[in-house]
Amino acid sequence: MLSGLSLVFLALCGWAVWQLLSLVRVRIATAHLRRIPGPPPASFWTGNLTQFFSRDAAGFQEHVAHDFSPIVKLDGFLGTPILYVADPKALHTVLVKEEHIFQETPDFIATNKLIFGAGALLSTLGAQHGRQRKLLNPVFSVSHMRHMLPLFYNIVYKLRLAIESRVGEDPREIDMLSWMGRTALELIGQADSTNAYGLALKSLAPGLSGLRIFRKAAMATENFMTIVPAWLRRAPSTRSRVGPRARVKEIVDTMDSHSRAIYDRRSSLVKQVAEGKDIMSILNIAQMSVLIFAAMDTTSNSLSRILHLLAQHPTVQEKLREELLGAGAADGMQYDDLNRLPLLDSVCRETLRMYPPVTTLFRVATQDTVLPLSGPIYTTDGTRMDEIPLVKGSQVILGFLGCNTSKALWGEDAYEWKPERWLSHFHLVTDARIPGVYSNLMTFLGGKRACIGFKFSEMEMKVVLAVLLTAFTFELPEKSIVWNVAGVWYPSVDRASAKPEMPLKVGLYKGSQA
Repeated sequence: MLSGLSLVFLALCGWAVWQLLSLVRVRIATAHLRRIPGPPPASFWTGNLTQFFSRDAAGFQEHVAHDFSPIVKLDGFLGTPILYVADPKALHTVLVKEEHIFQETPDFIATNKLIFGAGALLSTLGAQHGRQRKLLNPVFSVSHMRHMLPLFYNIVYKLRLAIESRVGEDPREIDMLSWMGRTALELIGQADSTNAYGLALKSLAPGLSGLRIFRKAAMATENFMTIVPAWLRRAPSTRSRVGPRARVKEIVDTMDSHSRAIYDRRSSLVKQVAEGKDIMSILNIAQMSVLIFAAMDTTSNSLSRILHLLAQHPTVQEKLREELLGAGAADGMQYDDLNRLPLLDSVCRETLRMYPPVTTLFRVATQDTVLPLSGPIYTTDGTRMDEIPLVKGSQVILGFLGCNTSKALWGEDAYEWKPERWLSHFHLVTDARIPGVYSNLMTFLGGKRACIGFKFSEMEMKVVLAVLLTAFTFELPEKSIVWNVAGVWYPSVDRASAKPEMPLKVGLYKGSQA
């Protein structure tokens, strides 16, 4: 009689063959897509995927976003076409009009189930996902943001004191990524968590980038996750003491243990939040982990990007500081008043336009459909296409960077970081009907799976900048800062290092004493 392990092995082999046959079927049915212009593949086996998702792929992603039409053909495994979609009308179809057809890919859902649990917001689809969002919406409402703003300020004042204690008369290099992460963690309500939790959250996206093949295997075995015992699912990672799998396992274990400890401690303390709702009756362990990870990593990395840009553009930094000092923004402002500061708002929006922390997401068509376009594209043989037929199983990449930096929408200076552009009216962007939930941008996605906490993130960034820029100056460090491609892009020192960090020269602002 075959052992349990043998049965599992045979089942996995069967699923692997089925996945391969499905891939071949999709490749044959999508032959017409191969006539859409795109970069040549680096490999028959992995196509453009390694070029597009490696840690140093920033230049290649910009090449795809800037040097082709809003629809680009990329090669996936075994040459299967994948469409990079930055066309607003096509994005609206994928995210809104036919959201029920274009779903998250199986490997994305399977990976999130393994990391956050089957009930987490990022692990669910359809009606279940909708019910979860409905329960969580009050926590991220504008009325709740107004209520939370004094708490935001109090936490950022602690950050200011911590940095002041580390800065002397002369500027000193400080890892601002670390401080932004710790602040974001506190702002989400984890003031009593240890730094190990923050480090684990910061390391998750870089760690997952090295596990793309393992994630494809997770897709093939997704339906077996409910019948394979947990100890067996963990066995490969448990036996591996080093390498990417072992590191991700350690990260996930740290996240899980700290989330459980925080939940247990706070469930008896937190009684009331937004509009009389008890947040602990809404969040379970899985939701805590996924929301804390999503809110901390994206926002803290965006804040780090803003500080890096302000260090590169000292004139903009000084103008923004003058605006904040003139308004008394560091002393505590009302939600609506803080939102009305024009340069502060422009700096945040322009950074999120040019440098979305998440540049791409996958979707897969669950049935045959047609993707409409805002304008025609032309194939390599000169054929005009006004719409693109897609078969079941076709994958598309949502090109946030391509849409956010489209010259057709933003003008010839679309690739430049220019906060002042937001002080003018952009009728082309408005007319394009970009389906993003935030400021005609795709940065926070759109439709039913749009970022639920984008208002929280925006307010966090503004309060942090209001307090820090009126107290400190920021300059570039001796070594160069590079930004690495991952699920959430992150900075490191020089290209050789994969450690998430961003040192800046931080000095006390003395202008008010002059």
